[in-house]
Amino acid sequence: MRRRAEGLYDGEIADGWDIGGNANGGYAIALAARAMADAVGRPPLSLTAHYLSPGRPGPVEIDVDVLRSGRRMATVAATMRSPEADVLALLGTFADQTPGGPSAIDGTPPELPPIDECVLAAPPLESGFHHRVRSSLRPVDAGFRAGRPSGSAEIHGWFELPDDQPIDAFGLLMATDAFAPVVFNRSEFPVGWSPTLELTVHVRGVPAPGPLRCRFFSRFIENGMFDESGEIWDSAGALVAHSRQLALVPRG
Repeated sequence: MRRRAEGLYDGEIADGWDIGGNANGGYAIALAARAMADAVGRPPLSLTAHYLSPGRPGPVEIDVDVLRSGRRMATVAATMRSPEADVLALLGTFADQTPGGPSAIDGTPPELPPIDECVLAAPPLESGFHHRVRSSLRPVDAGFRAGRPSGSAEIHGWFELPDDQPIDAFGLLMATDAFAPVVFNRSEFPVGWSPTLELTVHVRGVPAPGPLRCRFFSRFIENGMFDESGEIWDSAGALVAHSRQLALVPRG
């Protein structure tokens, strides 16, 4: 992102970060979050994005409004626009992580086979995004690709960047939207385009080096929409991000 003026940034949705011609939702959030973080000098802690229109490859501008900036946290709103339309509306809290506070974790990382025994993500729609990142599915969760859904609205797997690149807060934003929609594993619904309406990500820590363990699941699928909850755990067994999104059930 390049600062053009106070609160205004220029950027580009790069070619090859798409799924079916539209920018991956996590990639689009990470792009906007770069501008928001630059405006306040702090990384994202909690970020909610509403998807207004598909993000196509090409130039975009990010209009950033710092609503409040305190000693520890800042609240920031932003809009990502392409020359044709508004793409994203975002609201987030930005702050440096402060490890060492009170903790009580009622959960554990998902049990996964080794990465080389998992199935590399290959969505039914043409994807440039999955040539940029590595998402490896637990074999039982990859059956939808061959018309054999598992029957449970969940997908577990590994996430990593090529060449062992470290994953920061912006990488975590991408990881929360790096797997196929969990409804693909329910036989009642077709496999196809499933637009995200809203995605919220909470960044809980800086990941230790190594691939991330990911768990995504849905408990509520009704009225043509579904929720999807996500957990991201690092190689040391720490929860480093979790997410929740609302999306449309595919129509085929």
